Amino acid sequence: MLNDNVFARVSDFEAMEAELTGIRHHLHANPELSFEEAETARFVADKLEGWGYEVTRNVGGHGVVARLSAGDGRKGIAIRADMDALPIVEESGLAYASQSLGKMHACGHDGHTTVLLGAAEYLARTRRFNGTVTLVFQPAEEAGKFSGAQAMIADGLFERFPFDAIFGLHNHPGAPEGNILLRSGPMMASSDTVNITITGKGGHASRPHLTIDPVVVACNLVVSLQTIVSRNIDPTQTAVVTVGTIHAGSAVNVIPEYAKLALSVRSFDPKIRDLLQERILKLTQSVVDGYGATAEIEYERGYPVVVNSEEETAFARTVAEELIGTDRVSTCHLIPGSEDFAYFLEHKPGSFLRLGNGTNSAILHSSKYDFADGSLTTGAALWARLVERYLAE
Repeated sequence: MLNDNVFARVSDFEAMEAELTGIRHHLHANPELSFEEAETARFVADKLEGWGYEVTRNVGGHGVVARLSAGDGRKGIAIRADMDALPIVEESGLAYASQSLGKMHACGHDGHTTVLLGAAEYLARTRRFNGTVTLVFQPAEEAGKFSGAQAMIADGLFERFPFDAIFGLHNHPGAPEGNILLRSGPMMASSDTVNITITGKGGHASRPHLTIDPVVVACNLVVSLQTIVSRNIDPTQTAVVTVGTIHAGSAVNVIPEYAKLALSVRSFDPKIRDLLQERILKLTQSVVDGYGATAEIEYERGYPVVVNSEEETAFARTVAEELIGTDRVSTCHLIPGSEDFAYFLEHKPGSFLRLGNGTNSAILHSSKYDFADGSLTTGAALWARLVERYLAE
C-alpha cells in the first residue's frame, strides 16, 4: 500500500508560496523574447547552483540544464520548463507588469519556470529519490521554427544529459486553478505555414480583359482551399487550413501584378499532415493554372504533433490523482495550438500536461493575460512527486 507521507504533497509547498510568488512576479516584470533570455537564464542557473545542482549553461543558446543525483539508482527523469516571452505590449495593469515595453509573459512561461524552480528547491533539500533528475529550462519555445527544443537537441541534450523519460506542462486558461489535465496519444497539433505568391499580369482597372488579375485568382483559391478539410479529410479526423493574410494592390484603379497569401495548417496525425501538404500544393497549382497565372509556393513545416506516450501519461495521471484527488484530474481535449515539446517526444517517451489557470483567466497571448499564482504550489508539488515516484527506491 502506498505511503503518501513518503512523497511530496501540496501542503509541503505552502511555506514556499510567498517565495514562489515573488519569483514569478520578478520573471513577469522582466520578460525576454526568444533567443534573448540571457538574464532569465542567469537568474535560473544561479538559483539552481545555490541549491547544489550541477548546472550547465548555454545549452542550445540560453538553455540551462541542471542535474541532481541521489542514491545509487540508474534511472533518470527529465522535467522541462520554457522561459521566453512574447512581443506583446502588456495591458494587465498589474503592479508587477512588464518593465520592458513590447515584451510580455503572455503565455505563462514565467509560471512554468517558477513551478520547476519550486520543485527543484524541494528536491535538493529533501533528496527522497533514487536516481538522477534532469531539469531542462528551455529558451525560444515561441520561436515557431528553429526553436529552443530543436537547438538544445542539436547541442547534444540527450547525449550529454541522458534520461529515460521527459515531462512538461503548460497552463490552461478555462480550467480551475491547480486542476490537472492529461491526454494519451496526440494532444496538440502540428503547425505548418504556407506562403503563396500568385503572379498575374497587371494593368488598368478599366481594361481587365488585357490582364490576368491575381486578386481574382487569390479569392478563388481561398474558397477552393476550404474544401480540403471538408472533402479530403476523414470526418473523424481533425484538421485546420486557415488563410490568415491576403495582400495585393495599392490603388483602386490598378490591377496588380502580384497577390500574396499566407496559410496556417494544423493537424493531429502525421499522415493527415502529409495529405494536407499534398492537396494544398496540387490545388494551388491547379487553380492558378486555370487562370493563366503562376504561383510560387513556400511550404514550411513547423512544430510536429505532441504525442504523449501511453505508459508515461498513465503514470502522470496516477501521480496527479494521488496529489489532488480524482475529481480535479481530467482528460484534456485536443488542442489545435502547437508546442515544440513535441520534438523531445520524438526522441524520448514522456507526457505533456496542462495545469489549470482559472475559469476566468484571460486567453493565452492576450495583453491582459497573467499566470495564476494559485497554481504555483500545485505545479511544484506535481513535479516533485512525479520525480520521487518515478525514481522511488
